[in-house]
Amino acid sequence: MDSWEIDINCDVGEGIGNEADLFPFISSCNLSCGAHAGDLQTIKKVISLAKEHGILVGAHPSYPDRENFGRITMPMEAEVLKKSIVDQIQLLEAQVHTAGLELHHIKAHGALYNDISKNKELALIFLDCIVPYKNSCKVYAPFRSEVAKEASRLGFTIVFEAFGDRNYNMDLSLVSRTEPDALIIEPEQVLDHVISMVKNGKVTSVNGSIVPIKASTICIHGDTPSALQILMYLSNELSKHHIHLKK
Repeated sequence: MDSWEIDINCDVGEGIGNEADLFPFISSCNLSCGAHAGDLQTIKKVISLAKEHGILVGAHPSYPDRENFGRITMPMEAEVLKKSIVDQIQLLEAQVHTAGLELHHIKAHGALYNDISKNKELALIFLDCIVPYKNSCKVYAPFRSEVAKEASRLGFTIVFEAFGDRNYNMDLSLVSRTEPDALIIEPEQVLDHVISMVKNGKVTSVNGSIVPIKASTICIHGDTPSALQILMYLSNELSKHHIHLKK
């Protein structure tokens, strides 16, 4: 009988304060670096919790836009954006090292994540920022995205990511959060979504089309209203389908 091992990650340190509840059910986290949410005190607290639970810590840089939670495209000069991303990652890395841990991965947040997925020029700007981490950190990126293609060409280690709590368009972009069906909040539906992506390498898009996808890590957003219920349900149900949490 075939079995699958999957990493489950959450975006954390964003002011929700539910990390202690979520961490028993995940294996990696993407920690806000203070640009779209969070602060130094939050970063330290979440790193401490991650260490306690054996959770791998990744940097979650974004556009410097706390007002919009980093979820709106922010046109910026390349050098200004680079400085912001580099400063964010270095801030987090310093605290990770202080805690005696290593930074495991880097994953862009929100609008920056979406923009580097479809814009090659922006993807290259982002990758240029994280060259110092090429040999020590993985890059969480969507399958078939521009950032994944360029990262692969440049020799970065990529972990393909998919979203358990978000619906997809046919081009594998995420359904906009302005749409009523952007989020999947019912745990049973999330389970079906994850099983299809992990075991079958397919996702059903919002219009019903079946689209090929690859995913080695599944994200459940920490600010999804039912995040804890989803994670608890997945913890109980995934093993019945021979999918096991990577630890």
